[in-house]
Amino acid sequence: MRQVVVTGMGMVTPVGNDLESTWASLLEGRSGVGPIGLFDARTFPTRIAAEVHNFRLDDYLPDASRWAEHSRNTKFALAAGSMAIKDSGLDEAGSGLDPRRFGVYLGSGEGQQDFPRFVRLVRRSAHDGHHVDTSEFTRMGIQELHPIREAEQEPGTPSAHLASLLGAQGPNANCLTACAASSQAIGEAFELIRRGSADVILSGGTHSMIHPFGVTGFILLTALSTRNDEPTRASRPFDRDRDGFILGEGAGMLVLEELEHAKKRGARIYGEIVGYGSTADAFRITDSHDEGRGAIACLKEALDCAGLNPSEIDYINAHGTSTSVNDSIETLAIKRAFGEDAYRVPVSSTKSMMGHLIAAAGSVEAIVCLLAIRDGVLPPTINLDNPDPECDLDYIPHQARQQEIDVALSNSFGFGGQNITLILRRYRG
Repeated sequence: MRQVVVTGMGMVTPVGNDLESTWASLLEGRSGVGPIGLFDARTFPTRIAAEVHNFRLDDYLPDASRWAEHSRNTKFALAAGSMAIKDSGLDEAGSGLDPRRFGVYLGSGEGQQDFPRFVRLVRRSAHDGHHVDTSEFTRMGIQELHPIREAEQEPGTPSAHLASLLGAQGPNANCLTACAASSQAIGEAFELIRRGSADVILSGGTHSMIHPFGVTGFILLTALSTRNDEPTRASRPFDRDRDGFILGEGAGMLVLEELEHAKKRGARIYGEIVGYGSTADAFRITDSHDEGRGAIACLKEALDCAGLNPSEIDYINAHGTSTSVNDSIETLAIKRAFGEDAYRVPVSSTKSMMGHLIAAAGSVEAIVCLLAIRDGVLPPTINLDNPDPECDLDYIPHQARQQEIDVALSNSFGFGGQNITLILRRYRG
Protein backbone atom coordinates (compact mmCIF):
# COMPACT_ATOMS: atom_id res chain seq x y z
CA MET A 1 0.00 0.00 0.00
CA ARG A 2 1.21 3.48 -0.87
CA GLN A 3 1.81 6.03 1.92
CA VAL A 4 -0.55 9.01 2.21
CA VAL A 5 0.53 12.38 3.61
CA VAL A 6 -1.18 15.73 4.16
CA THR A 7 0.43 18.64 2.31
CA GLY A 8 -2.17 21.40 2.60
CA MET A 9 -4.98 22.47 4.93
CA GLY A 10 -7.64 25.16 5.12
CA MET A 11 -10.65 25.83 7.29
CA VAL A 12 -13.43 28.28 8.08
CA THR A 13 -14.92 27.91 11.56
CA PRO A 14 -16.91 29.81 14.21
CA VAL A 15 -13.63 30.79 15.92
CA GLY A 16 -11.60 31.80 12.87
CA ASN A 17 -11.84 32.24 9.12
CA ASP A 18 -8.56 30.53 8.31
CA LEU A 19 -6.18 27.91 9.64
CA GLU A 20 -4.02 29.95 11.99
CA SER A 21 -6.73 32.20 13.45
CA THR A 22 -8.85 29.14 14.27
CA TRP A 23 -5.89 27.40 15.87
CA ALA A 24 -4.97 30.46 17.95
CA SER A 25 -8.55 30.76 19.21
CA LEU A 26 -8.69 27.10 20.22
CA LEU A 27 -5.42 27.32 22.12
CA GLU A 28 -6.73 30.40 23.94
CA GLY A 29 -9.92 28.55 24.87
CA ARG A 30 -12.10 31.09 23.08
CA SER A 31 -15.73 30.17 22.47
CA GLY A 32 -17.49 30.93 19.19
CA VAL A 33 -20.99 30.46 20.60
CA GLY A 34 -23.49 33.31 20.71
CA PRO A 35 -27.07 34.31 19.88
CA ILE A 36 -28.36 33.08 16.53
CA GLY A 37 -28.18 35.85 13.95
CA LEU A 38 -28.85 33.98 10.70
CA PHE A 39 -32.60 33.91 11.37
CA ASP A 40 -35.07 35.12 13.98
CA ALA A 41 -34.90 32.44 16.68
CA ARG A 42 -36.74 34.32 19.44
CA THR A 43 -39.49 31.69 19.70
CA PHE A 44 -37.15 28.68 19.68
CA PRO A 45 -36.19 26.77 22.86
CA THR A 46 -32.57 26.98 21.65
CA ARG A 47 -31.58 30.47 20.54
CA ILE A 48 -27.79 30.11 20.42
CA ALA A 49 -25.34 28.59 17.95
CA ALA A 50 -21.73 28.83 16.77
CA GLU A 51 -21.91 30.93 13.62
CA VAL A 52 -19.14 31.95 11.23
CA HIS A 53 -18.79 35.74 11.35
CA ASN A 54 -17.19 38.35 9.06
CA PHE A 55 -16.87 35.87 6.21
CA ARG A 56 -16.47 37.22 2.67
CA LEU A 57 -15.73 34.87 -0.22
CA ASP A 58 -13.98 37.81 -1.93
CA ASP A 59 -11.17 37.36 0.60
CA TYR A 60 -10.40 33.93 -0.89
CA LEU A 61 -11.39 33.99 -4.57
CA PRO A 62 -10.77 36.63 -7.24
CA ASP A 63 -14.14 36.05 -8.96
CA ALA A 64 -16.37 35.58 -5.91
CA SER A 65 -19.32 37.37 -7.50
CA ARG A 66 -20.11 34.33 -9.65
CA TRP A 67 -20.99 32.44 -6.45
CA ALA A 68 -23.39 35.05 -5.08
CA GLU A 69 -26.50 32.84 -5.32
CA HIS A 70 -24.81 29.71 -3.99
CA SER A 71 -25.38 28.38 -0.50
CA ARG A 72 -23.43 29.10 2.63
CA ASN A 73 -21.89 25.62 2.74
CA THR A 74 -20.63 25.90 -0.87
CA LYS A 75 -18.98 29.24 -0.09
CA PHE A 76 -17.29 27.78 2.99
CA ALA A 77 -16.07 24.83 0.89
CA LEU A 78 -14.67 27.08 -1.84
CA ALA A 79 -12.80 29.20 0.71
CA ALA A 80 -11.37 26.28 2.70
CA GLY A 81 -10.53 24.30 -0.44
CA SER A 82 -8.77 27.25 -2.06
CA MET A 83 -6.75 27.83 1.10
CA ALA A 84 -5.76 24.16 1.28
CA ILE A 85 -4.63 24.01 -2.34
CA LYS A 86 -2.66 27.23 -2.00
CA ASP A 87 -1.13 25.96 1.24
CA SER A 88 -0.02 22.78 -0.53
CA GLY A 89 1.67 24.64 -3.39
CA LEU A 90 -0.32 22.70 -5.98
CA ASP A 91 -1.64 25.95 -7.42
CA GLU A 92 1.85 26.88 -8.59
CA ALA A 93 3.14 26.31 -12.10
CA GLY A 94 5.37 23.27 -12.36
CA SER A 95 3.71 21.35 -9.51
CA GLY A 96 3.47 18.32 -11.81
CA LEU A 97 -0.17 17.69 -10.94
CA ASP A 98 -1.98 15.50 -13.45
CA PRO A 99 -5.65 16.61 -13.36
CA ARG A 100 -6.77 13.06 -14.17
CA ARG A 101 -5.04 11.85 -10.99
CA PHE A 102 -6.47 14.66 -8.85
CA GLY A 103 -9.79 14.01 -7.07
CA VAL A 104 -12.24 15.54 -4.61
CA TYR A 105 -13.94 13.54 -1.84
CA LEU A 106 -16.12 15.42 0.63
CA GLY A 107 -18.50 14.76 3.47
CA SER A 108 -20.89 17.64 2.94
CA GLY A 109 -24.41 18.45 4.00
CA GLU A 110 -27.29 20.02 2.15
CA GLY A 111 -27.46 23.71 1.34
CA GLN A 112 -29.38 26.14 3.51
CA GLN A 113 -33.16 25.96 3.32
CA ASP A 114 -35.10 29.04 2.16
CA PHE A 115 -37.64 28.61 4.95
CA PRO A 116 -39.37 32.02 4.78
CA ARG A 117 -40.01 31.71 1.04
CA PHE A 118 -41.32 28.16 1.48
CA VAL A 119 -43.77 29.32 4.16
CA ARG A 120 -44.99 32.18 1.97
CA LEU A 121 -45.64 29.80 -0.94
CA VAL A 122 -47.56 27.41 1.29
CA ARG A 123 -49.73 30.21 2.73
CA ARG A 124 -50.50 31.69 -0.68
CA SER A 125 -51.49 28.32 -2.13
CA ALA A 126 -53.73 27.36 0.83
CA HIS A 127 -56.93 29.02 -0.37
CA ASP A 128 -59.20 27.79 2.43
CA GLY A 129 -56.54 28.24 5.09
CA HIS A 130 -56.08 24.51 5.57
CA HIS A 131 -55.53 22.56 2.34
CA VAL A 132 -52.65 23.39 0.01
CA ASP A 133 -53.41 23.48 -3.71
CA THR A 134 -50.32 21.64 -4.93
CA SER A 135 -50.83 22.79 -8.53
CA GLU A 136 -50.84 26.40 -7.41
CA PHE A 137 -47.86 25.79 -5.13
CA THR A 138 -45.92 24.29 -8.06
CA ARG A 139 -46.86 27.12 -10.42
CA MET A 140 -45.72 29.78 -7.97
CA GLY A 141 -42.62 27.80 -7.08
CA ILE A 142 -41.51 27.66 -10.71
CA GLN A 143 -41.94 31.42 -10.94
CA GLU A 144 -40.27 32.38 -7.68
CA LEU A 145 -37.71 29.77 -6.60
CA HIS A 146 -34.13 30.37 -7.75
CA PRO A 147 -32.71 27.46 -9.78
CA ILE A 148 -29.20 27.74 -8.35
CA ARG A 149 -30.45 27.89 -4.77
CA GLU A 150 -32.63 24.85 -5.38
CA ALA A 151 -29.74 22.90 -6.94
CA GLU A 152 -27.66 23.76 -3.88
CA GLN A 153 -29.91 21.53 -1.77
CA GLU A 154 -28.06 18.55 -3.27
CA PRO A 155 -25.24 17.61 -0.84
CA GLY A 156 -22.90 16.65 -3.69
CA THR A 157 -22.75 20.12 -5.22
CA PRO A 158 -19.75 21.45 -3.19
CA SER A 159 -17.51 18.62 -4.41
CA ALA A 160 -18.59 19.31 -8.00
CA HIS A 161 -17.94 23.04 -7.60
CA LEU A 162 -14.47 22.41 -6.18
CA ALA A 163 -13.61 20.00 -9.00
CA SER A 164 -14.66 22.62 -11.56
CA LEU A 165 -12.80 25.42 -9.79
CA LEU A 166 -9.58 23.41 -9.41
CA GLY A 167 -9.69 21.32 -12.57
CA ALA A 168 -9.79 18.05 -10.64
CA GLN A 169 -10.73 15.38 -13.19
CA GLY A 170 -10.10 12.32 -11.01
CA PRO A 171 -12.45 10.57 -8.55
CA ASN A 172 -15.23 12.79 -7.23
CA ALA A 173 -17.60 11.78 -4.44
CA ASN A 174 -19.57 12.95 -1.44
CA CYS A 175 -20.85 11.00 1.55
CA LEU A 176 -23.36 12.22 4.12
CA THR A 177 -23.16 9.99 7.17
CA ALA A 178 -24.26 12.79 9.49
CA CYS A 179 -21.64 13.78 12.07
CA ALA A 180 -19.11 11.24 10.76
CA ALA A 181 -19.28 12.40 7.13
CA SER A 182 -16.08 14.34 6.57
CA SER A 183 -13.97 11.89 8.60
CA GLN A 184 -15.36 9.10 6.46
CA ALA A 185 -14.56 11.11 3.33
CA ILE A 186 -10.95 11.49 4.49
CA GLY A 187 -10.74 7.78 5.28
CA GLU A 188 -12.13 6.77 1.87
CA ALA A 189 -9.85 9.25 0.09
CA PHE A 190 -6.93 7.74 2.02
CA GLU A 191 -7.91 4.30 0.72
CA LEU A 192 -8.25 5.54 -2.89
CA ILE A 193 -4.72 6.94 -2.85
CA ARG A 194 -3.31 3.90 -1.05
CA ARG A 195 -4.62 1.57 -3.74
CA GLY A 196 -3.43 3.78 -6.62
CA SER A 197 -6.68 5.30 -7.89
CA ALA A 198 -5.39 8.87 -7.47
CA ASP A 199 -2.24 10.74 -6.49
CA VAL A 200 -3.88 13.78 -4.87
CA ILE A 201 -7.35 14.19 -3.34
CA LEU A 202 -8.80 17.29 -1.75
CA SER A 203 -10.87 15.90 1.10
CA GLY A 204 -12.90 17.28 3.99
CA GLY A 205 -16.37 18.61 4.59
CA THR A 206 -18.65 21.61 4.76
CA HIS A 207 -22.02 22.23 6.39
CA SER A 208 -24.39 24.80 7.84
CA MET A 209 -27.62 23.72 9.51
CA ILE A 210 -28.19 27.00 11.33
CA HIS A 211 -31.58 27.61 9.75
CA PRO A 212 -35.13 27.02 11.04
CA PHE A 213 -35.43 23.50 9.60
CA GLY A 214 -32.04 22.41 10.96
CA VAL A 215 -32.47 23.84 14.43
CA THR A 216 -36.05 22.52 14.68
CA GLY A 217 -34.92 19.02 13.78
CA PHE A 218 -32.33 18.87 16.52
CA ILE A 219 -34.72 20.44 19.04
CA LEU A 220 -37.23 17.68 18.30
CA LEU A 221 -34.45 15.16 19.00
CA THR A 222 -33.80 16.97 22.33
CA ALA A 223 -30.14 17.14 21.30
CA LEU A 224 -29.42 20.89 21.68
CA SER A 225 -28.42 22.85 24.76
CA THR A 226 -30.95 25.39 26.00
CA ARG A 227 -28.43 27.36 28.05
CA ASN A 228 -29.40 30.51 26.16
CA ASP A 229 -28.33 32.96 28.87
CA GLU A 230 -24.77 31.61 28.96
CA PRO A 231 -23.87 30.90 25.33
CA THR A 232 -20.10 30.65 25.78
CA ARG A 233 -20.62 28.15 28.62
CA ALA A 234 -23.28 26.07 26.90
CA SER A 235 -21.06 23.48 25.21
CA ARG A 236 -19.55 21.49 28.08
CA PRO A 237 -18.38 18.03 27.00
CA PHE A 238 -17.83 15.49 29.80
CA ASP A 239 -19.29 17.86 32.41
CA ARG A 240 -22.08 16.49 34.60
CA ASP A 241 -24.15 19.65 33.92
CA ARG A 242 -24.11 19.30 30.12
CA ASP A 243 -27.52 19.53 28.49
CA GLY A 244 -26.88 19.09 24.78
CA PHE A 245 -24.66 20.19 21.95
CA ILE A 246 -24.29 23.54 20.19
CA LEU A 247 -24.92 23.68 16.46
CA GLY A 248 -21.99 25.08 14.50
CA GLU A 249 -21.06 25.62 10.86
CA GLY A 250 -17.99 25.83 8.65
CA ALA A 251 -15.63 23.80 6.51
CA GLY A 252 -12.33 21.96 6.77
CA MET A 253 -10.26 20.76 3.79
CA LEU A 254 -7.07 18.69 3.58
CA VAL A 255 -4.86 17.91 0.60
CA LEU A 256 -4.09 14.19 0.76
CA GLU A 257 -1.16 13.19 -1.40
CA GLU A 258 0.80 10.06 -2.22
CA LEU A 259 4.17 10.33 -0.48
CA GLU A 260 6.46 10.00 -3.50
CA HIS A 261 4.35 12.50 -5.46
CA ALA A 262 4.74 14.98 -2.58
CA LYS A 263 8.46 14.36 -2.21
CA LYS A 264 9.08 14.75 -5.93
CA ARG A 265 7.77 18.29 -5.89
CA GLY A 266 9.37 19.17 -2.54
CA ALA A 267 6.11 19.66 -0.71
CA ARG A 268 5.89 20.51 2.98
CA ILE A 269 4.35 17.57 4.83
CA TYR A 270 2.14 18.20 7.88
CA GLY A 271 1.82 14.53 8.74
CA GLU A 272 0.83 11.09 7.56
CA ILE A 273 -2.55 9.35 7.67
CA VAL A 274 -1.90 5.83 8.90
CA GLY A 275 -5.16 4.48 10.33
CA TYR A 276 -8.84 4.38 9.34
CA GLY A 277 -11.65 2.55 11.09
CA SER A 278 -15.29 2.45 10.00
CA THR A 279 -18.11 0.58 11.74
CA ALA A 280 -21.84 0.84 12.40
CA ASP A 281 -23.62 0.40 15.72
CA ALA A 282 -26.60 -1.24 13.96
CA PHE A 283 -28.63 -0.14 16.97
CA ARG A 284 -30.71 3.08 16.98
CA ILE A 285 -30.86 6.18 14.84
CA THR A 286 -29.92 8.70 17.53
CA ASP A 287 -28.36 6.69 20.39
CA SER A 288 -25.00 4.97 20.49
CA HIS A 289 -25.03 1.33 21.53
CA ASP A 290 -25.15 1.34 25.32
CA GLU A 291 -22.01 -0.81 25.58
CA GLY A 292 -20.08 1.15 22.94
CA ARG A 293 -20.10 -1.81 20.54
CA GLY A 294 -19.53 0.10 17.31
CA ALA A 295 -17.14 2.68 18.74
CA ILE A 296 -14.92 0.04 20.35
CA ALA A 297 -14.72 -1.94 17.12
CA CYS A 298 -13.95 1.25 15.18
CA LEU A 299 -11.08 2.22 17.47
CA LYS A 300 -9.58 -1.26 17.26
CA GLU A 301 -9.94 -1.34 13.48
CA ALA A 302 -8.09 1.97 13.10
CA LEU A 303 -5.29 0.76 15.38
CA ASP A 304 -4.99 -2.45 13.36
CA CYS A 305 -4.93 -0.49 10.10
CA ALA A 306 -2.10 1.68 11.47
CA GLY A 307 -0.22 -1.25 13.00
CA LEU A 308 -0.15 0.56 16.33
CA ASN A 309 -0.86 -0.32 19.95
CA PRO A 310 -2.85 1.92 22.31
CA SER A 311 0.39 2.72 24.12
CA GLU A 312 1.61 4.53 20.97
CA ILE A 313 -1.31 7.00 20.81
CA ASP A 314 -0.32 10.39 22.26
CA TYR A 315 -3.58 12.36 21.97
CA ILE A 316 -7.26 11.79 21.21
CA ASN A 317 -9.49 14.48 19.75
CA ALA A 318 -12.83 13.19 20.98
CA HIS A 319 -16.15 13.39 19.21
CA GLY A 320 -17.17 14.95 22.53
CA THR A 321 -20.50 16.51 21.63
CA SER A 322 -21.68 17.58 25.12
CA THR A 323 -24.65 15.23 25.09
CA SER A 324 -25.24 12.85 27.95
CA VAL A 325 -25.13 9.68 25.87
CA ASN A 326 -22.24 10.49 23.55
CA ASP A 327 -19.75 11.61 26.17
CA SER A 328 -20.28 8.68 28.50
CA ILE A 329 -20.33 6.06 25.72
CA GLU A 330 -17.24 7.51 24.01
CA THR A 331 -15.41 7.45 27.34
CA LEU A 332 -16.47 3.84 27.86
CA ALA A 333 -15.32 2.91 24.35
CA ILE A 334 -11.89 4.47 24.85
CA LYS A 335 -11.47 2.59 28.12
CA ARG A 336 -12.55 -0.71 26.59
CA ALA A 337 -10.34 -0.32 23.50
CA PHE A 338 -7.29 1.15 25.27
CA GLY A 339 -7.31 -0.63 28.63
CA GLU A 340 -5.05 1.05 31.18
CA ASP A 341 -3.64 3.34 28.46
CA ALA A 342 -6.98 5.13 28.46
CA TYR A 343 -5.98 6.90 31.68
CA ARG A 344 -2.59 7.90 30.27
CA VAL A 345 -3.57 9.45 26.94
CA PRO A 346 -4.89 13.06 27.01
CA VAL A 347 -8.30 13.63 25.40
CA SER A 348 -10.05 16.86 24.49
CA SER A 349 -13.15 18.07 22.70
CA THR A 350 -12.74 21.19 20.58
CA LYS A 351 -16.54 21.19 20.14
CA SER A 352 -16.54 22.90 23.53
CA MET A 353 -15.39 26.01 21.62
CA MET A 354 -16.52 25.56 18.00
CA GLY A 355 -19.78 23.76 18.56
CA HIS A 356 -20.70 20.82 16.34
CA LEU A 357 -20.10 21.43 12.64
CA ILE A 358 -22.10 18.26 11.81
CA ALA A 359 -20.83 16.94 8.44
CA ALA A 360 -17.77 19.22 8.59
CA ALA A 361 -16.83 18.40 12.19
CA GLY A 362 -14.47 15.49 11.56
CA SER A 363 -12.33 17.23 8.94
CA VAL A 364 -11.78 20.27 11.14
CA GLU A 365 -10.85 18.00 14.05
CA ALA A 366 -8.40 16.03 11.89
CA ILE A 367 -6.72 19.34 11.06
CA VAL A 368 -6.58 20.13 14.79
CA CYS A 369 -4.72 16.84 15.34
CA LEU A 370 -2.12 17.72 12.70
CA LEU A 371 -1.62 21.19 14.17
CA ALA A 372 -1.17 19.66 17.63
CA ILE A 373 1.55 17.41 16.18
CA ARG A 374 3.16 20.37 14.38
CA ASP A 375 3.27 22.71 17.39
CA GLY A 376 3.49 20.33 20.34
CA VAL A 377 0.45 21.76 22.10
CA LEU A 378 -2.93 20.20 22.88
CA PRO A 379 -6.17 22.23 22.75
CA PRO A 380 -8.34 22.23 25.88
CA THR A 381 -11.86 21.19 26.72
CA ILE A 382 -13.40 24.38 28.08
CA ASN A 383 -16.37 24.55 30.50
CA LEU A 384 -15.37 21.29 32.19
CA ASP A 385 -16.15 22.60 35.67
CA ASN A 386 -17.84 19.58 37.25
CA PRO A 387 -16.62 16.34 35.68
CA ASP A 388 -19.18 13.60 35.24
CA PRO A 389 -18.11 10.61 37.40
CA GLU A 390 -18.70 8.37 34.36
CA CYS A 391 -16.28 10.53 32.37
CA ASP A 392 -13.05 10.06 34.27
CA LEU A 393 -10.29 10.42 31.68
CA ASP A 394 -7.78 13.26 31.21
CA TYR A 395 -9.81 15.75 29.16
CA ILE A 396 -7.31 18.67 29.31
CA PRO A 397 -9.72 20.98 31.16
CA HIS A 398 -9.79 24.76 30.61
CA GLN A 399 -6.26 25.41 29.32
CA ALA A 400 -4.10 24.18 26.44
CA ARG A 401 -1.22 21.90 27.36
CA GLN A 402 2.31 21.91 26.00
CA GLN A 403 3.17 18.34 25.05
CA GLU A 404 5.17 16.86 22.20
CA ILE A 405 3.16 14.23 20.38
CA ASP A 406 3.82 12.00 17.40
CA VAL A 407 0.51 10.17 16.94
CA ALA A 408 -3.01 11.59 17.27
CA LEU A 409 -6.38 9.89 16.96
CA SER A 410 -9.68 11.56 15.98
CA ASN A 411 -13.14 10.10 16.63
CA SER A 412 -16.35 10.94 14.74
CA PHE A 413 -19.62 9.22 15.63
CA GLY A 414 -22.71 10.06 13.59
CA PHE A 415 -26.47 9.86 13.94
CA GLY A 416 -27.57 6.54 12.52
CA GLY A 417 -24.74 4.75 14.31
CA GLN A 418 -21.86 5.46 11.92
CA ASN A 419 -18.43 5.42 13.60
CA ILE A 420 -15.18 6.69 12.10
CA THR A 421 -11.70 6.83 13.62
CA LEU A 422 -8.68 8.40 11.92
CA ILE A 423 -5.09 8.08 13.10
CA LEU A 424 -2.53 10.71 12.06
CA ARG A 425 1.23 10.55 12.65
CA ARG A 426 4.22 12.84 12.43
CA TYR A 427 6.11 12.31 9.18
CA ARG A 428 9.73 11.42 9.94
CA GLY A 429 11.07 11.16 6.39
